Amino acid sequence: MNREYHKWYSPGLQRDMELLVFGHNGRAVLFFPTRMARFYDYENWHVLHSLHSQIYNGEIQLFCVDSIDNESFYNRHVYPEVRMARHLQYEEYILTEVLPLMRTKNDSDYFETAGCSMGAYHAINIALKHPGIFKKAVGMSGRYDLSLQIADFRDLFDGYRNDEIYFNMPQQYMANLNDGDQLNAIRKLEIILAIGETDPFWQNNHDFSELLWSKGITNQFYTWGNYAHRPRHWRQMVQLYL
Repeated sequence: MNREYHKWYSPGLQRDMELLVFGHNGRAVLFFPTRMARFYDYENWHVLHSLHSQIYNGEIQLFCVDSIDNESFYNRHVYPEVRMARHLQYEEYILTEVLPLMRTKNDSDYFETAGCSMGAYHAINIALKHPGIFKKAVGMSGRYDLSLQIADFRDLFDGYRNDEIYFNMPQQYMANLNDGDQLNAIRKLEIILAIGETDPFWQNNHDFSELLWSKGITNQFYTWGNYAHRPRHWRQMVQLYL
């Protein structure tokens, strides 16, 4: 199985960034890590092993990117607007530095996003904002409004709100997105949401799925037994949904 390690200095982020590529062809999947996790964690947790045959056979190619969540959403040493600004720099890195690499390594026109936990937020948000690039988005064990206090999971902006936060919270901006080119493009996306029945984010996922349906956006919403917010469950989910 082809495995590649890449590292370069990102001009936009002003720091070194790393990622791993698994596979040589097939559907190109931009795979975001969990909360403050690293680009190698899915490999270490054997999540990728569940996809070994598909990767080896050239059905799927995974691009496991790194996270800077500790510099953005989870950096409580800076003001909330600075947290969001850092996230937007990360998104720009993905769009202008990682996607060109993906196009170099993969000549298909099928790009999708996926992620678990915090990675699910990244995957769904970037796909909804750029539906012309991606054909599919898979969110596993995620939440889609980081400004909500949900159980022990705090509002990541400490009550602060601005337009940049609003336009990066899928559950917020999708509620007010009306007919137009953006919505029509989103309706072409294949969207999959999966969450455990006792996961604190279950209601958020259910409500988000219903919101998408209300906008005429087809989506698949799967409830798993128990908490299902662990690598052993994600190993099963990726087999079904990626």
